[in-house]
Amino acid sequence: MENVLIIEDDLTMLRGLKDNFEFKGYRVSTASDAEQGLRRAVMEAPDLVILDIMLPDMNGFEVCGMIRDKGLDMPIIVVTAKDEESDIMLGLRVGADDYVTKPFSVGILLARVEAFLRRKNQERLQVYEFGNCRLNTNLSTVTRDGQQFCLSPGELKMLLLFLRRAGCVLTKDELLANVWGYAHFISLRDVEDFVRRLRNKIEPDPMHPTFIRTIREMGYMFDPPKSNGNSAHN
Repeated sequence: MENVLIIEDDLTMLRGLKDNFEFKGYRVSTASDAEQGLRRAVMEAPDLVILDIMLPDMNGFEVCGMIRDKGLDMPIIVVTAKDEESDIMLGLRVGADDYVTKPFSVGILLARVEAFLRRKNQERLQVYEFGNCRLNTNLSTVTRDGQQFCLSPGELKMLLLFLRRAGCVLTKDELLANVWGYAHFISLRDVEDFVRRLRNKIEPDPMHPTFIRTIREMGYMFDPPKSNGNSAHN
């Protein structure tokens, strides 16, 4: 089930969009201002964002740019009351993938969302290679030097999150939220233990990790080897 984040300050429209998307089977997160929306985008890494341009605390163009600056690559559809070419071009330049102008048909918006998510699923990386390791997401298998080894479901989800957000710093809170969710009885110390266990399985030298680097006072960052890079195949 795909997760859609809707950032819209008009509460009537927000409720209407949420109801329509949930009726279609989407999991929906909402935010009524830019600060909350940006926080949810970073913490939840949704599959798609619907972003209103006219927000009370910051315009949507800035929010869009900040989402991209965080290294998030989900499709972003901006919603604007303006249909001027300059506004549309600005939205696309700061990282939006599409736009709709108010008033709009919810049916058309849903169709655009479905098209973006269908394309995203078709293009989703299935195999990641880093160093002498290989992760096949379709088979949920990990090999090292050609030998398959086991990861727990939590370790596998954490590794996939690191790979998809390679080069971005992930805080312990972000790891907790994206791997387990806040409904689980997982502490930040548990997150540290999972990172340590994952390092023991994928790092050539776990005591001196080269893939999962600790960023002091911030969190962790997956850093693929510079010599052969991180590759993926469809």
